[in-house]
Amino acid sequence: MSTSVHPFRIGNFRAYWLSRLSGTIAQTALAIVIGWQVYGLARETMDIRQAAFLLGMIGAAQFVPLFLLTPVTGLVADSVDRRWIVRATTALIAATAGALGVLTWAGALTLPALFVAAVLIGIVRAFTGPAYSALAPNLVPRDSLPTAIAISSIAWQVGSIAGPSVGGLLYAIHPDVAYATITGLFVLALVTMLLIGKVPQPPAQKDRRPIHRILDGFQYVRNNRLVLATITLDLFVVLLAGATALLPIYARDILHVGSQGLGLLAAGMGIGAAATAVWFSVRPMSSNVGVKMLAAVIVFALAVLTFGLSTWFPLSLGALIVAGGADMVSVYVRQSLIQLHTPDAMRGRVSAVSQLTISASNELGEAESGLMASLLGPVGAVVFGGCAAIVVTLAWSRLFPELKQARTFDPPDMLQVEPQHGEAKP
Repeated sequence: MSTSVHPFRIGNFRAYWLSRLSGTIAQTALAIVIGWQVYGLARETMDIRQAAFLLGMIGAAQFVPLFLLTPVTGLVADSVDRRWIVRATTALIAATAGALGVLTWAGALTLPALFVAAVLIGIVRAFTGPAYSALAPNLVPRDSLPTAIAISSIAWQVGSIAGPSVGGLLYAIHPDVAYATITGLFVLALVTMLLIGKVPQPPAQKDRRPIHRILDGFQYVRNNRLVLATITLDLFVVLLAGATALLPIYARDILHVGSQGLGLLAAGMGIGAAATAVWFSVRPMSSNVGVKMLAAVIVFALAVLTFGLSTWFPLSLGALIVAGGADMVSVYVRQSLIQLHTPDAMRGRVSAVSQLTISASNELGEAESGLMASLLGPVGAVVFGGCAAIVVTLAWSRLFPELKQARTFDPPDMLQVEPQHGEAKP
């Protein structure tokens, strides 16, 4: 019989959860505002396809520093107080948002300034992501860990999907309102993180060199087929089927609904994600988690495909609501499986690897979307991505039978499966 304490009854976890939610909303809201401003400035001198390519390069500007720093940031998250990593990076991104707000207010905003901000966002995400993910299990008793991981994942996913809607809607009211709110959310994230008291830190591995410890994270992911399957599936599906980067193009030049419509389109995914998160808070998933994840990814790809083909705003909005809900299911399962199948001493490095693939799928996905839109047009790019994502999901279900065989989130459940494939226990 379970006697676990609900994580929200623990003060440190409540502060952590609020910090992660507010910080993620602010970060993703900032990204959508930057994207809208880049596209708007580019369209003053460029056609749609040229501006779409430049919009995609914003994603690349965020990904490059994250790619270069990820091997180090995972080790840092396993070696340094994770609270102070988040505090320092949150202060940096709050200052960045404030500076962009001042430039926008003064009418002095330029494309180079926006690209510098994108690089800083990439640096912040490189350090913050692994630290946030690895910190959650340190705040609750072991019996409460599955619930804590699920709730932490919900905070991140709802924030990452709802954030663009917040940014778009506030920007439609006024750019100054958007930047003031985003900066305020970052400050809230910093203050709540400062409220968290001292937490356990994994013992330092003094018997192994840093480079070996960095490689341990990648080797662990490679050897644990379930973790490898969940991480790589997300990488390829979102890389191919991510449509968020092209929302400014759809809002301005296809659906003709402007910045207010952009906010509503981005809100669609937030609505779907929030509704699904509420459902999981009442009815947590407990059976056939792998099959449900695969099904959710297929639904996500079909919804993106529908969005790509639609020229009717209500249908486009509905498709994004469905996509947000399906994405929430996928991330809920994926993050829970990854965290529960990873030892605490490795969580920072494994979370860094996971974040690298997530960023590759998101930011490189934006670059890929921009490039494909410059070649095929925005509609062709989204349709191609949706179809390709379905093919990848079907292929992964065959290449990694561990996904379909994952009945619960409990690691011992998977340990019974591994011998069938001749894999050594990680």
